[in-house]
Amino acid sequence: MLLLPFPLGYLIASRTAAFLAYVAAHSFLFTFQTMTLVRAWVGGDTHAFARDPNSLEWSYALVNLAIYGAGLGLVELGHRLAQRRHAKAAYRRSASEDTVAA
Repeated sequence: MLLLPFPLGYLIASRTAAFLAYVAAHSFLFTFQTMTLVRAWVGGDTHAFARDPNSLEWSYALVNLAIYGAGLGLVELGHRLAQRRHAKAAYRRSASEDTVAA
């Protein structure tokens, strides 16, 4: 999930659309991951979840929240770098047009 957000932010012109694309992808993968872990837990594996079904798994929640936050940050970073690159290209074009006109 940390390989997808930077290209989304960089390649999708709309920041909102890039964020929504990342949220959609993360939601699908998070749901699939949770389903896989719950199936393993039902089968007796307690690596991801404790045996007590009433206990809250803060570590699982915090790790996923950190991944989600890092992904959103990478979307923002990709978007800002793309904006800078486009601004520099526009400045070079206008500078070269001014030189040709003079």
